[in-house]
Amino acid sequence: MKKFYTLIFIYFFFPLNVVSEETFLSLKKDKVNVRYGPSFESPVKYIYKKINLPIKQIDEKENWRRIIDVKNNSGWIHLSQLKKVNSIIPLEDKILFNKPSKFSRPLARIKKGRVLVVQKCDEIWCKIQSKNFKGWIKNNNVWGPTN
Repeated sequence: MKKFYTLIFIYFFFPLNVVSEETFLSLKKDKVNVRYGPSFESPVKYIYKKINLPIKQIDEKENWRRIIDVKNNSGWIHLSQLKKVNSIIPLEDKILFNKPSKFSRPLARIKKGRVLVVQKCDEIWCKIQSKNFKGWIKNNNVWGPTN
């Protein structure tokens, strides 16, 4: 009987299947330092020069977030340089449509790797804005959240 209670204790307090939700963020400015460690004294590893670039948070320490980008570059960014995610990056060329339907009028071809600002998404489509265009793309094969 003691083994049974021990097993129940382990099951509830040390679950085997830990579910973690991916946290995506975007760059707030068009110049953001990425550092080797979580402090201003830590040297700059590289500099992002793309506002709204989506990045994935993989760790946190106080006001610092360890991130990884679409190319698997990682480092630490201060929280003041980040905002709630509002963008995605297509991993393949996409067609931008006028409405959320493949039978809608195509507006443009979106090249892979372009940063797209998301206005809203549903199960299959995202309404996006690019520098010159607004419209809908299918949300498959993109890097960043689509919910």
